[in-house]
Formats: sequence, structure tokens, C-alpha cells
Amino acid sequence: MVEIQIEYTGNLRTRAVHGPSGTVLETDAPTDNQGLGERFSPTDLLATALGSCALTIMGIAARKMGASLEGARVRVEKHMADQPARRIGRLVVEYRLPATLTPPQRAILEKIATACPVFRSLHPDIQIENRFV
Repeated sequence: MVEIQIEYTGNLRTRAVHGPSGTVLETDAPTDNQGLGERFSPTDLLATALGSCALTIMGIAARKMGASLEGARVRVEKHMADQPARRIGRLVVEYRLPATLTPPQRAILEKIATACPVFRSLHPDIQIENRFV
């Protein structure tokens, strides 16, 4: 169990404190939803969580294979939907893996990317498009 304390600080912003580490994260509403867009929005954090989780799970698998995932990158595009209610409608996830990976290693890592806990926790109405470059 991990506890996160979140406080509304006004002006559509929040401040979250990660219990185990004390790390602080602030959010802001996006400009298309009455905010200033000066920080990650809550939905930005969900998109960030997906990319970070996928890289972490892939890193665990790479370590087990004796391969290096250092330098791997993920780019996530978040597309909002307005109907039936404002929500994340689509996430485009673009992976760039190191050229040092062998084809079998790469195939395993590509499969593992969609097995991360965040991916498995997302509602099936969110369209997720994975691209490996």
C-alpha cells in the first residue's frame, strides 16, 4: 500500500505528496479546461504513467535477458474526447528501442509493453495505439 496526500491549492491546481519518498508533484488544469496549463494536468499524468510503466516493465524484462534498455524512449500523445463526457479518448504510444537489441529481444519487449499494470488498468473505451519505431 502506498499513500499519496493531495491538497487543492486553488486556481485549479493540486499538490500531491508521495508518502514513502516525500516527493512533491503539482498539477494544473489544461488551458482547454479553464486552467493555465503550466504543469502536468491529471490526465497528462495518466498518459505519463502509461509510458513510464511500460518502460519500467520492459526494463525488468531486459535486465532478465541481460540486455540494456538504456536510451529507450516513449512518446505519448493524449487525445481528449468530449462525448459522452470529457475524458481521455485515445492514447498514441510511440516506442523507440535501442538498436543494440536483437530481433528476439525486441519482440519480447514489444509484447511486454502492453502487459504493464497501468495498461491493464485503463478502461477499454480508451483507444490505445502502440507504435514501435
